[in-house]
Amino acid sequence: MNVLSDLLEIQSTSGDESSMREFLLNYINQRKDSWNVCPEIHFGTQLHDCLLLKFGNPRGAVFAHMDTIGFMSRYQNQLIPIGGPEVENGTYLIGEDKFGPIRCRVFEEDGNLFHDFGRKITPGTRLSFEQNVKISENFIQAAYLDNRLGIYNALNLCENLEDGWVVFSTFEEHGGGSVPAILEFIQKTSPIHFALISDITWITDGVLHDEGVVVSIRDKHIPRKKFLDKIIDLAAESNIPYQLEIESSGSSDGREVQFSPYFIDWCFIGAPEDNVHSPKEKVSLSDLDAMLKMYVYLMARL
Repeated sequence: MNVLSDLLEIQSTSGDESSMREFLLNYINQRKDSWNVCPEIHFGTQLHDCLLLKFGNPRGAVFAHMDTIGFMSRYQNQLIPIGGPEVENGTYLIGEDKFGPIRCRVFEEDGNLFHDFGRKITPGTRLSFEQNVKISENFIQAAYLDNRLGIYNALNLCENLEDGWVVFSTFEEHGGGSVPAILEFIQKTSPIHFALISDITWITDGVLHDEGVVVSIRDKHIPRKKFLDKIIDLAAESNIPYQLEIESSGSSDGREVQFSPYFIDWCFIGAPEDNVHSPKEKVSLSDLDAMLKMYVYLMARL
């Protein structure tokens, strides 16, 4: 779990993913020669802070977004949200501006957000939840399991993946935007016909802890049934614990795959969590284990 611990400590709010990209690039360069297939690594100015790995002859891709929700300083002691953070008064935030490190508390008053730092914070400074990781026998609890666990899953997949793209995307938590450009790059370089979204979903009345990884039949958007049927058949065949999700709201990088100009099937597959977008996101370790195993199984067979 050491790499997951490192991932959880990196600040990477939407639009500010360069630190996460650099960490992943260093990790990949250290590990790639021990992987079953050494990937082509694509990054640079033309891809902004995105990072793409091409293994063998891809048929599909796995997308894991690198960004998190958070906050941005405005004027005086005002904050505005990045994405949709859940705010509990008194929660500690951390960050840094040109004057030094920042640790402050966030408060909501009359629908507006404020901080209590002892000086003015430079406008535009990004702030994140202070991390407090708790790992028990059955659960992990921390800020930003969404989507650090999705990244962790993608890195685990890299160990033995023979054919496929592994994509680390940006901006997902605050409106998206990078996936269409990524898909254009992929389709010109080594085209695919399906995408799996390595992300974290919600505990609901029909999705529970310790019931396995979630295969999402729909959220706000609806993937193609023929592809979903294939995924579900393979999941049943795998004997890996899984559960099905049917929701009317929520979204992911899958939306941008569906809205792209390419006929690419997609499916969101991920572990469910409690306390979504809070500093106390909570995921069952058995569900995470099922997620890791399911991606390895599916990417070898789709």
